[in-house]
Formats: sequence, structure tokens, C-alpha cells
Amino acid sequence: MHLLSAGCVGALVLVLSTLLRQVSGLETVAGLYGQTLEIPCNKGAVKAEEVLMTKWKYDKGDGLSGDLLVKQKNTNLSISATDEYKGRINMAANFSLLLRGAKLTDQRTFTCMVVLGDIKEYPVQVVINKAPVEVEVSHKAEELEFGKLTKLATCVVRDANPAANILWLKNSKPLLDDGKGISIRASVKVDPLTGLSTTSSTLEYSANKEDTDAQFSCSSQHDVGQQLTSPPLTFAITYSTENIVLQVKAQEPLVEGANVTLKCVADGNPVPTSFNFHLKGDMVTVNNTDSYTLSHVSRDTSGEYKCSLIDNPSMMASRDVLVNYLDVNLSPSGNVVKRAGEALELHFQINSSGESKVSWTKDNIKLHKEPKFSKLAYADNGYYECEVKMGALNKKMSFHLVVEGAPVIKQLSKQRGEDGQHKVLICEAEGSPKPSVSWSINGTSLSESPFVNGKITHKITVVPTVNLTVSCTVTNMFGTDTSDIDVSSLFEEVRVDKRDQSEDGDQTKLVVGVVVGLLIAAMVIGLAYGIYQKKSKQGSWKTGEKENGSSEEERKLEEKVEENSQKAEV
Repeated sequence: MHLLSAGCVGALVLVLSTLLRQVSGLETVAGLYGQTLEIPCNKGAVKAEEVLMTKWKYDKGDGLSGDLLVKQKNTNLSISATDEYKGRINMAANFSLLLRGAKLTDQRTFTCMVVLGDIKEYPVQVVINKAPVEVEVSHKAEELEFGKLTKLATCVVRDANPAANILWLKNSKPLLDDGKGISIRASVKVDPLTGLSTTSSTLEYSANKEDTDAQFSCSSQHDVGQQLTSPPLTFAITYSTENIVLQVKAQEPLVEGANVTLKCVADGNPVPTSFNFHLKGDMVTVNNTDSYTLSHVSRDTSGEYKCSLIDNPSMMASRDVLVNYLDVNLSPSGNVVKRAGEALELHFQINSSGESKVSWTKDNIKLHKEPKFSKLAYADNGYYECEVKMGALNKKMSFHLVVEGAPVIKQLSKQRGEDGQHKVLICEAEGSPKPSVSWSINGTSLSESPFVNGKITHKITVVPTVNLTVSCTVTNMFGTDTSDIDVSSLFEEVRVDKRDQSEDGDQTKLVVGVVVGLLIAAMVIGLAYGIYQKKSKQGSWKTGEKENGSSEEERKLEEKVEENSQKAEV
């Protein structure tokens, strides 16, 4: 039993075959192991009619030869073989030697001797090839360790001639021995009985993380037959943890009262299943799990959390956990009742884990800023609501402000109806609670506006037949207010209107006459007043009275002049 490398055996056979052809110039015939081999005589160029005798013999080695068979012309074939070829040989019509059940021991020189007019010999070198039957994989590793040269498997190709070569593949690509991460050792074993060769190849491999899903295989490389490939091999790649990450799993946003799960993720293989969780100063060890849950968290839960490997505490990861909260305080709230003219101070405070935005509305209408109440008015009545938003969190606070006070009539007015047959009196008042409105006269078509922000407008339709004074009175629980308005008769207005229409043509003349009359009267009065002054002074001198003794008379005279002047204007 001999052990040779597969490459050495194949090369040796090739070299010997080449040398034999070069040295002897022999014809070479290749046969398949176990098959019938036809060995031609003179390449099949022998003419039967010229042959007197044909004889086949073989080289037994050591310069000896053995007879196989002989056939003379016009006689039957005579087989003379008595050794290993007995019962295995025959001759074809074209004088070729037929050899059944070819063996590796048949790799020798066979010679065809032909007697024509002379004797000629045609030696033939026989080569027997045997393709391997299958590829076997043995000693498969359970797993490969990252970065460590490990025996992956042994590939065996049996019963071949010449010996088969073995090629290792990863993902169908050849692997070559590089003396570092890839080591391939091959050997050949020859069976002493059959002479067939069995090739073995062992692969040692230093795996990477990327080799986790890689497929390894080996294939036979031979001169004859089909290429044979082993089923693919896969391996678990083991390696120590290099990276560790702490994940925080919770519903977003994380708020008080919720649960949060801490998950420690490591990249080792096999994956670590036990960890230490560092909970703000406390350490909790978990086994056969990679998670730890914090229940009903509060704002005090916020902070830095860590996890580490039990067998390697220095391998650690950390994350900050933030529990969001939003507190809003508004005072006063609910129903707020105040008196008009008073001040209302709002106390509004926000306590949150982040930046927030505030918006205000009054009766669902957006306000541009926070309301201020230094002096309450009825217009301040309403429903106030503030909304505070921080990310996905929001809170609303509200109060309903009622400003109360005695009613006040803001305006009392009148207007003539569109048909000219009636008058509409309008009383506008403020107060809270809603004041009741009453009139000093009866009327029709009473109407009242909605009571909004402490304001109310009351209308009444009247048909006055004489000039009169009408009162509007507003009353609530805090007091009463009254206002009067003069209303002229519709009949007087009709008479005046008719008179104005009849005298429209003389109106201009009348105005001019009045103006001229006024001017003349003023001149007369002025002249009389001057004479009176002069006489009065003279009288004072006579009676010895002081100059200011006539001041009372002067005052009366001035009032008289002013009265005449007003009459003239009327």
C-alpha cells in the first residue's frame, strides 16, 4: 500500500505515457476499466487476403513475453493463453485483439505479429482509465470559530485511475491554499489488489462573520467521466460579542403610567441570552432573556440606563430614557363671577419635560394672546379655554367668566319708520344678569336682540299723536337706569312738512329779510345803549355816585340785549 499525492500520481502517469510514446514511438490505446477493449493491429490497416498468419503476444516484463493467440490462413483461431488472459481474449475479423474486463494490470504493451511475405510486428501500448464513482465528505466540523483555523471537513474520491484531483469550493468559487486562512492537504491511497487510487483532501479554514450562510463543497477533477460534486455544507460561525446595543421599546410618546421595555442586543454567536441591567444605581440580572420591563413609569424614571454581558461586564451599552409629562395649572377655573369694573388676575403655570406651545380661545374664537382683566367690562363675558401642546401631548384648561353689574343705558335713540307712519325707539343697554327693559308708553312690534357679552338692544314701535317725552328703564338685581327722549307728534311733522313744501318758493326771500332785519335791530340797540351809557355817567357825576354804581343796570341791559339777540336768531 502506497500513499502518494493526487497531483504527483497524475503527473507521473502523464510523464510515463509521454516518455513511452517518445522513446518507443508506440501506438497507445486507452480503455475503460471493466469494459471490453479493442486493440487494433497496425491501426486496422492489415489486409486479410495477404496475411498468412497473425499472432498476438504481450510483454510480461523483465524482457519476457507471453503468447495469447494465433490464427493461420484458412485455419481456426488458436488461443494459447494460460494465465490471467485465459477466457478474456478473442480476435476480431480485422485482426484486432479483443480484451474483456479490462484491468489496471492490462496496462502493458501488446504486440500484433503478421506474416506476409515477411514478418512484421505492430506493438500497442494499453492504458486503462477508471472514473471515480462518488464524492464522500467526512469529519465535518460542528461549527467554525471566527478567526481560528479549523478543520472544516475531509473530501474523499474513491477508485479512480489515474488518481482524481479534488477542488474545494465556497459559494461555487474555488478555494486556494494561501498558507494563512486556507489550508488544503491532499493524499492518494492505491489499492494493492485493484490498483485503483483513492484521493483524500482535508480543508482547514479560518471563518469570517460573513461565512454564516456560506456553502462549502468539494468536487472531483478527472480525465474521464463527469465531474462529481458533494452536497453543500453550511456551518455556524461562532465569535465573541463585539458590539452591544440597548434598545428602548415603548409607545411614543413615553408618558407617565406607561410601560417601557429595555432590550439588550449583542452580536455574538451564539447570541448571549443573559444580561445585567443597570437601573439608575441598581443592577438586575436576567437569565434566558434579553429584556427587562419597567412598569408604570413616572417622571422620576427618566435617566440613563445600561446593560452589560454577565461574563464580560466591560461590554456595556447605555441609553437615556425620557418620560414625557405636561402639567398645566390655571386659576381660577370653572365658573367665575365678578362685578364690572373689578380686576381678575389669572394664575397660569406650565410644568413640562420639553418646550410647549400655548393657544387661547374665547367662545371658540382664537385669541392672539393671553387675556388680561385689569378692569372687567361686560364684553369680557364668555367661555375661555387654553390649550397647551408638547409634541403629541396636549392639555386643555378653561373657565367661564360672568361679569355682573347694574344696567346702564348706553344709548337711547329714535328713527322714523320707512313708511313714515310710525316711529321706532331704540334702547341700548349693558348689564348682567340680563336686564329687563320697560317703556313709559305702550307700543307695538317689540323686539329684543340676543343678550351677548352683557349687551342688549330693545326696540319699540309707536305712533305719537302729540309731542311727548318717552322713558326707557332697564333693571336687574343690581340696580336700575332710566333715560328719556323727546318724541314729536307725527301730525305736527306732517304740518311742518306741508308748510315747507308750500313756502319753498319764498324761503330765500324770507331768509334775506330776516337777516337784514336783524342787522338793523342790532344797530338800533347799539345806538340806544351808547346814549344810555352816556346819560348814566352824567347822572353819576350829578348825584356823586361812583362809576360802578350803575353796574346792575348795565348787567340787566346786557341780558336784555342777549335775550333780543337770541330771539332774533330764533
